[in-house]
Amino acid sequence: MSLKGKKIGFGLTGSHCTYDAVFPEIEKLVQAGAEVLPVVTFTVKNTETRFGKGEDWIQRIEDLTGNRAIDSIVKAEPLGPKIPLDCMVIAPLTGVSMSKFANAMNDSPVLMAAKATLRNLKPVVLGISTNDALGLNGVNLMRLMATKNIYFIPYGQDDPVKKPNSMVARMPMLMETVEAAIEGRQIQPVLVERYRDAD
Repeated sequence: MSLKGKKIGFGLTGSHCTYDAVFPEIEKLVQAGAEVLPVVTFTVKNTETRFGKGEDWIQRIEDLTGNRAIDSIVKAEPLGPKIPLDCMVIAPLTGVSMSKFANAMNDSPVLMAAKATLRNLKPVVLGISTNDALGLNGVNLMRLMATKNIYFIPYGQDDPVKKPNSMVARMPMLMETVEAAIEGRQIQPVLVERYRDAD
């Protein structure tokens, strides 16, 4: 399907090491003609790590999409009634945000935007990046997988030996997952053998 003219929210949470894999996928959405509205958590906005400064990542996503980043809950709330989205993407989705989302806690702009999208019966696409998907957060992952209108970018263990509980989405499959989600389909298979950058 064509994404031209589709309004897509794109939420970033605090998995800073995953941004380099995500930004090329944002660019693909823009090149496909989608209007991408960036939404960031407070962690993204205010944290400086070895992967860069929050303000620099925000500037980069604003330059890429041509839209100002939505960085507060108040700014995110209209994405439900006033500015309805065709799809909301959260990639990367950290374990913390995944846990909150699964338990109906919308205490960040990204989670508010996701809740507003679900309220409109529109799809939310999740690209997980968490060290405890097969640990304590497993119950939250499965709860979200069983929730109507939530779809997943296929994911798998990124380092089964050193980090056996860690799972990461195959970010290069983001756009096709979004296309399928807008049509009401979960791309298959969801569980992949191993995350690989080359795929």
